[in-house]
Amino acid sequence: MSTIKETEKAWSGVFTEGTDQRVEMFTESISFDRRLYEVDIRASIAHARMLSDVGILTVEEFRRIAEALVVIRREIEDGKFEYKTELEDIHMHIEHALIEKIGDVGRKLHTARSRNDQVVTDLRLWMRDAIDRIDRCLLDVQAAFVGRCDADFDVILPGYTHLQRAQPVLASHYWLAYCEKFQRDRERLNDCRKRVNILGLGAAALAGTSLPIEPALTAKYLGFARLADNSLDATSDRDFVLEAAFCLVEIALHLSTLAEEWILWSTSEFNFLHLPQTFCTGSSIMPQKVNPDVLELIRGKTARVIGSLQTLLVLAKGLPLAYNRDLQEDKPPIFDAFDTVEAALSLAAPLIEGAMLQREAIQSRLELGYLDATVLMEYLIQKDVPQRTAHGIVGRLVRTAMERSTPLASLPLNVFQEIHDGFDDGVFSVLGAVNAVAAMKSYGSTAPSEVRKQIDVWKEKIGRDRVAC
Repeated sequence: MSTIKETEKAWSGVFTEGTDQRVEMFTESISFDRRLYEVDIRASIAHARMLSDVGILTVEEFRRIAEALVVIRREIEDGKFEYKTELEDIHMHIEHALIEKIGDVGRKLHTARSRNDQVVTDLRLWMRDAIDRIDRCLLDVQAAFVGRCDADFDVILPGYTHLQRAQPVLASHYWLAYCEKFQRDRERLNDCRKRVNILGLGAAALAGTSLPIEPALTAKYLGFARLADNSLDATSDRDFVLEAAFCLVEIALHLSTLAEEWILWSTSEFNFLHLPQTFCTGSSIMPQKVNPDVLELIRGKTARVIGSLQTLLVLAKGLPLAYNRDLQEDKPPIFDAFDTVEAALSLAAPLIEGAMLQREAIQSRLELGYLDATVLMEYLIQKDVPQRTAHGIVGRLVRTAMERSTPLASLPLNVFQEIHDGFDDGVFSVLGAVNAVAAMKSYGSTAPSEVRKQIDVWKEKIGRDRVAC
């Protein structure tokens, strides 16, 4: 049986000297690309099957290759596979193991492909699976928010702009706002997946191959939607990696916004939210502390995801066609970005489900900040008072209420009439947070009827998407 020597490289035929050990250590990628083993084996079996279909391999040769690759996969999964720096990457490790098992037949597997198109195919397969996992995680987070909506429907929260109290909103309206954000994240990922789901195998090193292969068969076996149309582009561009990294940054930013708000909400100063203690930690010196460490790390790890995108952008800048070894370095940042976001999302869903609104504390301070001022202005507008005039009238009323340290609803009618003689008893129907929320009418607003419709829409969508997954 023919074997490869331990020091022999797949590319060493032209070389008369061995590789410097320092170069071996500097150029290896097995320390991080070993996680591609499953997709590499999957793609190799599909490639061998195609070679058999077109007559480059016999049916028996394909059978031996496929069976040996399945054994190698099992060895890796069972922790019985030996990794060696001199074999450089996961692709050469698997090929070396294959040749060790079945000899020269194993040497035929690499027919009509290069590591250039092999690695990009593996990465696309891995990313396709990773995108699907992230999508399921995002769906779990959406389901967690929708699951809160009915129970929290009667809770009104102060909405903020500039971190100052602005207008009252239903808690359910707030929950659904995050469903919208994460839905756009899912849509971006789904759109990105279309550009990930393109097969480049068959491009070989950069120019294609003179052998009579049928990449469309390989695409069919691997579930790729279409073939890459240009071999130079197929092996050289990583725009699909950058696009996915950007999508992950957007997800991380939305998670970071949620984390920041809930960290604030869980403080004694806000006291809006009680976090589940299973998602908090304590202090080594202050016995009373219950710290929102998970939320802080979700917020902090967003910087890490952003850093991965920046690394990829700088890596891709200025590379000439076609493949360059720089592209080996695309995998650590994209792996880390996917891992970080997936871990954060897996914690976010149960944390959302387990948090409790501090209803009494929220209600006790709900009338602070004159949350009903805008609705009062719109009440005047409906009485044909110009908007700018109405704005000034309500501003003076708020100033009066502030001087008296009282809510607008507690001002007597004569005070309203002293500032504007068009006021009557009807003004009190829009004052107070509850009335202000009830007064809303526009589509997509915090009007209870609108929010109820949206809850129903989201329940249906979550259920449909659950089935689709």
